[in-house]
Amino acid sequence: MPQGGMNPNKMMKQMQKMQEEMALAQEQLAQERISASAGGGAVTATVSGGLELLEIEIDPAVVDPEDVEILQDAVVAAVNEAMRQAQQLVQERLGAVAGPLGNLGIPGL
Repeated sequence: MPQGGMNPNKMMKQMQKMQEEMALAQEQLAQERISASAGGGAVTATVSGGLELLEIEIDPAVVDPEDVEILQDAVVAAVNEAMRQAQQLVQERLGAVAGPLGNLGIPGL
């Protein structure tokens, strides 16, 4: 084996372990709930770590039939912020699992 080369069996074991850890992290992420609000708390959006919108809560006091656009903007802002936070959580969790791949010398990983 060339000096500095990696043992193929060791590499396969590391990849299998990483796949198992990745699957576990994804299962755990699917159970996570991330909430964000907008409009001073008038609208709260909750998404899963799997990036699925789970719930929208709207304070009835902000429902003004004469100004639906403000409510729509608050809903969009809350959903976008919850999704951004969920994506950040996914990157943190899966990045921690995939981190060892940098040591394998596999291009693109």
